[in-house]
Amino acid sequence: MRDTRESRLLLVLLIAIAFALITVDIRGGQDSPVDGARQAAATVFGPIENGVSSAVDPVGNAVAAVRDSGDRHDRVAQLEHDNAALKAKLGSDDRNRSRLKQLDKMIKVAGEGQYGIKGAEVIAIGAAQGFSWTVTLDVGAHDGIKRDMTVLNGDGLVGRVTTVGPDTATVLLANDPDFTVGTRMESTDELGFASGQGDSPLRVELLNAKAKIKKGDRLITFGSQADKPFVPGVPVGTVSRVDPSGGDLTRTVYVKPFVSFTKLDILGVVVTAPKSDPRDAVLPPKPKPTPTPTVTVTVTPSANAPVDGQQQ
Repeated sequence: MRDTRESRLLLVLLIAIAFALITVDIRGGQDSPVDGARQAAATVFGPIENGVSSAVDPVGNAVAAVRDSGDRHDRVAQLEHDNAALKAKLGSDDRNRSRLKQLDKMIKVAGEGQYGIKGAEVIAIGAAQGFSWTVTLDVGAHDGIKRDMTVLNGDGLVGRVTTVGPDTATVLLANDPDFTVGTRMESTDELGFASGQGDSPLRVELLNAKAKIKKGDRLITFGSQADKPFVPGVPVGTVSRVDPSGGDLTRTVYVKPFVSFTKLDILGVVVTAPKSDPRDAVLPPKPKPTPTPTVTVTVTPSANAPVDGQQQ
């Protein structure tokens, strides 16, 4: 179009009409009289807009992808962090539940035996002070721990204190070859001395060579003079094998300890001995024997079976 006076007037007129239509559309709202025209225009020009958009969008999509990739990375990193924290929490909770269970069990043993105990945690294991089976506890002289105190857990006898520092103590475990403790048989009161054998069952020499002992019988500590190093009544273990009596002055039995010496965590040091011997009160209830199922077979005679005195 040539730049003439008429063309300028036409342009001004079209602009005025456009502003008028915009004003009417805004004031009309949803009932705008030009709504139909707008929808028709959208129908006509929509495909063209999509075509133009498809040519321009890859650039915009790329920018959005870079921006969103950072957001996704942050979200993934946050999820991974939350997941790791949750796993750590669950693991910590499991460990705490296990430790609380050990503590509750030990407190129950202490209550039944009337032992005054100081709770402790195993912080090290190994060959300390020349002993092959020892653990180190996080309590020491500042906590009232002294040499030759009995150490137990919720299962029974663990060992005795051998070395005490200001804040730590070394415990000789009951399965160490240099460990010996006086024992008493449940019910029969037969006395003996148990010695450690490392990974093998404890070896117990009974003073009575003719003592009637059977597999499954249980032993507890006999107790020492002035309750050091051992207080009475602490569960020791169960007889797993009995050597035949060969005319010796003593009788040998082998005892499986109640305590698992490779799974020690929460222990108790007996700082106050019981006023009286608890005897067998600290032993756990005896396991009930599993009943042997009885099978009864009933024979029913057949209808075609021959009667006595008759041939088939």
